[in-house]
Amino acid sequence: MTDQRPQYGEIATLEEQRKAAGLPPLDEMPPAAAAPAPEPASGGAATARPRPVDRFITIGLLAYGLVNVVMTGLSYLDFPTAMNEMMSVLGVDGEFTNFAQGKVWGTVAAIVLAAGWSLTAFFSIRRLRGGKASWWVPLAGAAVTLLVASICAAIPLMNDPAFIDFVAKTAGQ
Repeated sequence: MTDQRPQYGEIATLEEQRKAAGLPPLDEMPPAAAAPAPEPASGGAATARPRPVDRFITIGLLAYGLVNVVMTGLSYLDFPTAMNEMMSVLGVDGEFTNFAQGKVWGTVAAIVLAAGWSLTAFFSIRRLRGGKASWWVPLAGAAVTLLVASICAAIPLMNDPAFIDFVAKTAGQ
């Protein structure tokens, strides 16, 4: 007759399984230390929850911002034309003539726009992947980037003779 003993794990008791696996009996095992509880992720949630509306708004704002950056950046690269158009809208007599500073600061402003959008997109995507609210990141990034780019564009404009004359006339009214 062949050996009819149960194979490992079939009908064997827990002690028989441990013995067959080469492990000590349960009564000889030291008590297990309590495992520390897992820490919740930041924001108090144990897991990141998908936010489809937030994702849609964030991606929409980033797309709108990219179109704005491309269009405005291209106009900053042709700074004299952009400033002439702006000056005519304001009613300034004369044309923009500060070409040297306009070329330098227009290029700087275009680079600031591109870098600002890139950083904004990076932080937005990072927050989206982390399951955190991110709709506000494109708005804050646009505000900061626009402020810095506007300062860059204002430098050559404030040194243009026609614009200085316009500001002096307007202030003297």
